[in-house]
Amino acid sequence: MQSFYRKIVNHPRIILIVFVVAALCGAVLQGMVAVNYDMNDYLPPDSASTRALDLLGEEFEGGIPNARVMVRDVSVAEALTYKERFRAVDGVTDVTWLDDVADVHTPLSMLDQDEVETYYCDGCALCTLTIEDDRRVQAVDDLRAIIGDENAMSGAAVSTAVATTSTVNEIRMITVFGVLFVLLVLLSTTSWIEPLVVLCSLGVAIMINNGSNLIFGEISFVSNAAGSILQLAVSLDYSVFLIHRFEECKKQVADEREAMVRALCMSTGSILSSGLTTVIGFLALCLMQFQIGPDLGLVLAKGVAISLITVFVFSPALILSTHRLMERTRHRYLLPSFRTLGKVVYRLMIPAVLIFLLLIYPANRASNSNEYYYGSAHIFGPDTQLGADTAAIEETFGKSDTYVLMVPRGDVVRERQLSDELQAIPEVTSILSYVDVAGTTIPTEFVGEDTLKLLMSENYSRLVLSVDADFEGPATFKLIDRIREVVEKWYPGAWKLAGEGVSTEDLMGTVTADMGKVNFLAIAAVFVVLLLSMKSVSLPVILVLAIETAIWINLSLPYFFDKTIFYIAYLIISSIQLGATVDYAILFTDRYLEHRRTMGKRDAIVSTVSAVTASILTSGMTLTVVGFLLGYLSTHGLLSQLGMFLGKGTLCSLAIVFFVLPGLLYLLDGLIRRTTLGLKLAPAKKRIDFDDEAVQKE
Repeated sequence: MQSFYRKIVNHPRIILIVFVVAALCGAVLQGMVAVNYDMNDYLPPDSASTRALDLLGEEFEGGIPNARVMVRDVSVAEALTYKERFRAVDGVTDVTWLDDVADVHTPLSMLDQDEVETYYCDGCALCTLTIEDDRRVQAVDDLRAIIGDENAMSGAAVSTAVATTSTVNEIRMITVFGVLFVLLVLLSTTSWIEPLVVLCSLGVAIMINNGSNLIFGEISFVSNAAGSILQLAVSLDYSVFLIHRFEECKKQVADEREAMVRALCMSTGSILSSGLTTVIGFLALCLMQFQIGPDLGLVLAKGVAISLITVFVFSPALILSTHRLMERTRHRYLLPSFRTLGKVVYRLMIPAVLIFLLLIYPANRASNSNEYYYGSAHIFGPDTQLGADTAAIEETFGKSDTYVLMVPRGDVVRERQLSDELQAIPEVTSILSYVDVAGTTIPTEFVGEDTLKLLMSENYSRLVLSVDADFEGPATFKLIDRIREVVEKWYPGAWKLAGEGVSTEDLMGTVTADMGKVNFLAIAAVFVVLLLSMKSVSLPVILVLAIETAIWINLSLPYFFDKTIFYIAYLIISSIQLGATVDYAILFTDRYLEHRRTMGKRDAIVSTVSAVTASILTSGMTLTVVGFLLGYLSTHGLLSQLGMFLGKGTLCSLAIVFFVLPGLLYLLDGLIRRTTLGLKLAPAKKRIDFDDEAVQKE
């Protein structure tokens, strides 16, 4: 490695130019990366609802109704006018209202009142729209311009459009606040220029990573929202650690380039092991069938890998080019000594271990007993316009969803029998199909072409079911199973069913199947890396148990506070918290073993806390603040919850690393000694004077 590092330090200008150009290219390419905000697009391609959607797109021009628009205080004639205005909006392919299922020229009192009140109630008209996926944002804006803020609209297309426009602005704000906080934290270093050097290195890595996302074609909204700020938070300590090693080596070696080579050689092992566990934690997400997992995992793992390359190649060149300026801007160390904290930790660590052991089982059980949302129906809360609109529509018309059923065309009698049995299900409020509109005796030649194209293709008949059900939940999933059971009786194995509730049920089955597999393989992979890097059997168990318990505590909090959580956030945070915070346990343990070679157990604990607190807090508090910023500033429920999990989870990990891990290392000192290859420790009771010069340097 020395020869490689010497080539780097001998050609700093070339390296700086190459990385700056790469970063500028990344900034340009970032604007070309498409972002997908539709969670249903990330279902496995072989899921039943995905196959149904693919077939629907092949057979019919219109898709599944994905928006509901309610206008207040309108007559039937005015509602029909609104319907035509909605139909004229670019991107709206179909609009359904009462006139599609009944003769509105007949007095409404003479019609089926349940059917009427599905579309027209208390002077309010509710239209069901189908909006093209690639025109959602503009179409929703145009629809809002037509109905104004006093009326309401909801649905998957509206939710996706709102998420698309609001998330972009929120992420910019979160990034700005995050960078300002990092800058504030880094001012605690010993040079006024050092924070800018660290941020410059991180900024280059982030821009390169964002631009390189173009290789994926498009990324998910989760990756777009969390990718940069997570890369910033988890990679922060790499550059800081290298600068501090360089400062130490300069005191030993007069030549600056040789000092940098020595610093790189000394820090490669710890930075690589830390970065590798983080990368593996993120790559574990790639094992998910739900494709947002692989999407986020690849973006984050690639980002950390690029950060590592930047630290080992670009940062040395940047530091060597700016070290004289850093020397001229030196200031006293602003943080206090943490030796007192070390003594406090020593006094509290045994009680902390006892509490930790008592919490392991209940935290694990509670973390697996939460109530979950699986789809996107609850992403925007009641304090947002979309949440208020949804509540207003449901207050007047109740909860409603639309399913599209496709059966083989040709047997109208069987279709009639199927439709009759489906309408006998209490939650099915209306069905729009050929046999319901035209009956079984009228030939297709006598049906209008527009209506026929909507209800029949060359191979399939389409039945559009309006159901009185939420988009997800036990009752909804039971209804879907009942509908499938009825259809299977009439068309065994020859039908397809699609809809938001149907996709959500498939999503539930997919993500719940992912949980155990992703967690097990993430833990196993991190364990193997620690086993090989530490050459110890016991230490990987101690470290993984410590961080996993922090994860369980974090995920048990919603259970104890009776809060429903998004299962996708629950699934993703497990790998993110493991990958991002196991570094703290590794750093603490490495420094403890370094001190134990010359000190007794007590003194090694106190000295380790004194030595690593500043480094761990710099990264940990950044990750915490970034998480809480995402949690408080994002109106997107899934992103907000993911941010809150990240913030609280990092605090849990920090608490366990500072107060529990020292106690575990202290109590299991003998076991660690016997199960670690080549480890030679000082006598357990060896004491030193804490006023010694060697300790002062810590």
